[in-house]
Amino acid sequence: MAEIYVGISGINAVDNPGPGVGVARSLHEDPDLKVHVVGLAYDTQEPGIYMDWVINKAFIMPYPSADAEAYLQRLHYIKHSYGLDVVLPCLDAELPFFTKYQHEIAALGIRTFLPTLDQFNLRGKDRLADIAEAIQVSIPPTKVVTSLAELHRAVERIGLPVMVKGAFYKAYKAYTYQEAVAHYHKLVAEWGYPVIVQGMVFGEEMNVVAVGDGQGELLGQVGIKKMWITSLGKIWTGVTIKNERMRDVTANFIRRYRWKGPLEMECMVDGDTVYLIEINPRFPAWSYFATGVGVNLPANIIRKIYQLPLPATFDYDPGKLYIRYTDELVTDMQMFQKITTQGEN
Repeated sequence: MAEIYVGISGINAVDNPGPGVGVARSLHEDPDLKVHVVGLAYDTQEPGIYMDWVINKAFIMPYPSADAEAYLQRLHYIKHSYGLDVVLPCLDAELPFFTKYQHEIAALGIRTFLPTLDQFNLRGKDRLADIAEAIQVSIPPTKVVTSLAELHRAVERIGLPVMVKGAFYKAYKAYTYQEAVAHYHKLVAEWGYPVIVQGMVFGEEMNVVAVGDGQGELLGQVGIKKMWITSLGKIWTGVTIKNERMRDVTANFIRRYRWKGPLEMECMVDGDTVYLIEINPRFPAWSYFATGVGVNLPANIIRKIYQLPLPATFDYDPGKLYIRYTDELVTDMQMFQKITTQGEN
């Protein structure tokens, strides 16, 4: 088959890593796909730019939230000057743009594999209670607030400590009402209303990465338990698990809402009770873990787009260990100068 040029963002493999490098590694590891990875970066110092054994070529992108037309023009330039057949966006901040402009991107001859804008909006944290009821899963006590008075009532009703969250992004712990107010103002200033106040539940932190095909079926899922996380809340060590209740919750969500594309289900599990904490509409930073245990979700997306055969099974073994590590790269300064002056390398 012909080589497929796949654009991947989130190649900021730093202390708060994006998913992009893991997604790129996954695509390269499918023996039947000929994939040329095009890195879509937002900063000249994103490490993925310089990892030329994973990212074949990189381009600096404008911020999609600032100027949609400029972003579309940049995609057009990459398509016609180098090659770009598919884009797999991996960052939260890009997803509203990519879901909104799917038809315009398709008109450029570039494919995506994403939920609709309505599907994307329904998984906001302010909709979590409705989703939980529909797919029959528990959630922590949750209140959606739009004023300080509502915040005060929510904290009183739920009880401290609480999580204070933006509707789509960011979450902070608050052990006092004063901390909750400070987090509330920070979230409103950055993301607007509403703000979500959620009670803290305790148990084991377990997550699922999965891909839906848009028709209600899975293209694979892998469940993990976090064993060690960083100060930024990112997994450093984990183990694969098969919690059937959590797997059923994921499958129910994809079936009911006909979800298309990747997602991460964040859960807290206390005995037989699974609490749904949030749903992220993208690959998580640890998604290469799934590839490492035999479920190559990024490759399955490409296979589905091009109607290529899918694996006979999406099964995996529990008890497989994941360990993240740091590495160092020394390269020529000319690479940095080129990406800085020309916007590509």
